[in-house]
Amino acid sequence: MSITAPAPSVALPVPPSGLDRSAPRATGPEPDDERPTARLPWLLPALIALLTVTAVTYLWDLSASGYANSFYAAAVQAGTKSWKAFFFGSLDSSNFITVDKSPGSLWVMELSGRLFGFSSWSMLVPQVLEGVAAVGLLYATVKRWFGPGAGLLAGAVLACTPVAALMFRYNNPDALLVLLLVAAAYTLTRAIEKGATGWMVATGALIGFAFLAKMLQAFTVLPAFGAVYLLAAPVSLRRRLGQLVLGGVAIVVSAGWWVAIVALWPAGSRPMIDGSPDNSILNLIFGYNGLSRLTGGTGGNGSGFSGATGVFRLFNDLMGGQASWLLPASLLALVAGLVWRGRAPRTDRKRAALLLWGGWLVITGAVFSFSSGVIHTYYTVALAPAIAGLVGIGGALLWQHRQQLVARVVGAAGILVTAIWAFVLLDRTPDYVPWLRVVIVVSGVLAAAALLVAPAIPRATRNLTTAAMGLALVAGLSGPIAFTASTLTSAHTGSIPSAGPTSAAGGLGGPGGGVGGAGFRGAGLDGAGLGGERSASSTGLGAAGGPGGGGFPGGTGTRPSGGTGTRPTGEGTGEFGGTRPTGSSPSGGSGSSVLPSGAVPTGGGGASASAALDAALRSDAGSYRWAAATFGSQSAATLELSSDEAVMAIGGFNGEGGNITLSTFEAYVAKGDIHYFISSGGGGGGMAGPGGGGNSDAAITSWVKSHFTAETIGGQTVYDLADPK
Repeated sequence: MSITAPAPSVALPVPPSGLDRSAPRATGPEPDDERPTARLPWLLPALIALLTVTAVTYLWDLSASGYANSFYAAAVQAGTKSWKAFFFGSLDSSNFITVDKSPGSLWVMELSGRLFGFSSWSMLVPQVLEGVAAVGLLYATVKRWFGPGAGLLAGAVLACTPVAALMFRYNNPDALLVLLLVAAAYTLTRAIEKGATGWMVATGALIGFAFLAKMLQAFTVLPAFGAVYLLAAPVSLRRRLGQLVLGGVAIVVSAGWWVAIVALWPAGSRPMIDGSPDNSILNLIFGYNGLSRLTGGTGGNGSGFSGATGVFRLFNDLMGGQASWLLPASLLALVAGLVWRGRAPRTDRKRAALLLWGGWLVITGAVFSFSSGVIHTYYTVALAPAIAGLVGIGGALLWQHRQQLVARVVGAAGILVTAIWAFVLLDRTPDYVPWLRVVIVVSGVLAAAALLVAPAIPRATRNLTTAAMGLALVAGLSGPIAFTASTLTSAHTGSIPSAGPTSAAGGLGGPGGGVGGAGFRGAGLDGAGLGGERSASSTGLGAAGGPGGGGFPGGTGTRPSGGTGTRPTGEGTGEFGGTRPTGSSPSGGSGSSVLPSGAVPTGGGGASASAALDAALRSDAGSYRWAAATFGSQSAATLELSSDEAVMAIGGFNGEGGNITLSTFEAYVAKGDIHYFISSGGGGGGMAGPGGGGNSDAAITSWVKSHFTAETIGGQTVYDLADPK
C-alpha cells in the first residue's frame, strides 16, 4: 500500500495593513538597494568624477565675485554678529529691518561665517556644497528606477546648466531652494516605492524647509508631487489620502513654526518686515512674495526683467540661455514617455517618474512664463533639476529600447531639435566661439543619422548606436558647457545676476547682469535718478533712481547676450534723501565707471564706499545702535559691508517696508541711537527708489538739513546727528 505524503503547506505572505490587494504591483526596475551593482566597476569612479569635477569647477575663483549680492551679504554679516538678526534674517545687526525673504538660506551661510569668520569664501562655499549635493541627490533619485547611466546623465546635465553654475556660486536663496526640492523628489521616490508613510512625511518636511528658503516658490512642485503619489503609490486610496494629509501637516509644521513666531512676536521688539507696508510677515508671504509675483501688483511689471509673458518666455533672448538648452528635448521625452506608458498599470514607476519631473517642469515653467510680476532670469534654476531628470530618463529609455524603430526616430528628433536650438542660442552672441555652432549642428546631424541607419548595418549596429550617443552628448552639452565656462570665469555681482557670456550694451551692470563693476549710481544717488541695478535688457536700464546728488557714477557694465527687452521707465529726480516717488517704476540711466576720490571697492554688489567714510562710521560706533541711517537697503548694505558697522535702511529694498515717520526718526536721534545721516547714500542700487516712503522721506531729510550741518566725507553728504547746529 502506498502512502501519499500530504502536500507541504505554503505560507503566503500577508500584505501589510492598508495594502491595495487588487492593485497591480509596482512595475519598473527594482529599487537601487535591491539590485546588485558589483557588475559595474566603473560606477563609483564615474560618480566620484562627476561630483569632484562639479565641486572643483564651482569652487574655481569663487571669491572673484566678492560678496556677490551685497543685499544678502550684509544680512549674512549681521547674522554672524547677532543671534536675533540670525533668527529674523535682519539686514543689520541692530535689527532695524529684515531682508525681503525668509532666512533659511541665510542661516547656512551665517553658521559658516560664525565657524570660519565672515568672508566671501565662508559665505559662498556652502552654496557650492549645496550644488554638489543637489547633483548627487538627483543622480541617486534617477538611478533608483532607471539605472546608473540615467542618474549620471541627469546629474551631469544639472551641473552643466549655466544658471545652476551661477546660482550655486551665489548668495541668493535659490541654491538651498533647489537642493531641498531635489531632496524632496528623492524622498517622494522612496515613498512611492512601497507607500511608506515616513518617506512621505519627510517629503513634506523638506518642502516646508524649502519654504523657509524662498517662501511660496517652494510650493510650485506640490501639485505634481501630490498627484504622482496619489496615482502611483501601491497602497489603498484611503491610505494614500491619509499619507498626503500627513505630508501636508509636515509642510505646515516645518515651515509654519518660524512664521508663527515672527507673526506673534511683538512688533516693537523685532525688526521691521521688508517687503510689507504694514510690517506683517503674512503680507510679505502672500503679497510681495505671493500674488504680486503672479499678477504684478505692488511687485511691479516683470516684463523688463524676463521679457513678455507667454508660452515662449523661457526661450526668449533674456531667459533662453539660462536653462533652456535641453528644454525641448526634455519635453519630447516627457510626451513620448507618457504615450509609451499610457496603458501601464496604475503603479508603474516609469510613468510615475515622468509625471514627477514633468509635472515639476510644466507647472513651475508655467508660473515663470505667465506671471506678470517680477520674475528674474535666474529663477530658471528651479527648472534645471526637472529638465535634467527628464533628459536622464529619456536617454535611459532610448538606450533600453534602441532596437525599436519608434525609439530611434524619437531619439533622432530629440537630438536634432536640441542641436538646432543650441545653434539658435549661440547665434544670439555671434562673436562668442562661432565655430561651436557648426560643431554642434554637425554632431547632431551625424548622431541622428547614425541612430536611424544603425539597424540597416547589422555588423555595425552596436558601434553606430554607441557613436550616435557620443555625438548626441556633444550636440546636447557643448552649448551649455560653453555658457557655464563663461559663467565660471566671470565675476557676478548685484541683485540680478545672469549666466552666460556678456556683450557690451552701454547700460549698467557688471558681468552677468549685476550692478556696475566699479561703481554705480545707487538708488536715487544722482539728480537724474539713475538706477543702480538693471534688468537683463538690451538697453541695460538700471533700477529706479530716487532723489539725490553727489552719488556714485554709474558703471558702463554689460548685459546678457542677445537681450532685446526693455525695462519700465519711471522718474527719480532731486537730491537723494528727498522724496522717493511713490509707485514709480524702475528707471534706467547711464554713466561712466568712475569712483569718487578715495573710494574703496568692497567686493560686494559691485559697490564701493569711501575709506574716509568707513573711518567716520567706525569712530565711536560702540556708542550708537546704528552707525548711520540712509535710504534703501542696497545703500545700507554697501556701507555695512565696507565699514563692518550696522546701518539703518529706511524704506528697505524697494520702499515696501521699513518706512518710518519723522517723529519716529526724531525719537531715534533723541535717544542717541544713530550717529550719522547719509543723504547721498554709500553706493546703493537695488530697488530703493520707488516706494511708500513718500513725504516721510522728504520730511526726514528736511528736518535733518534744518537741524544739523552737512559735511562731505569721501564724496558723500553726511550729517553728524550727535552734533546739532
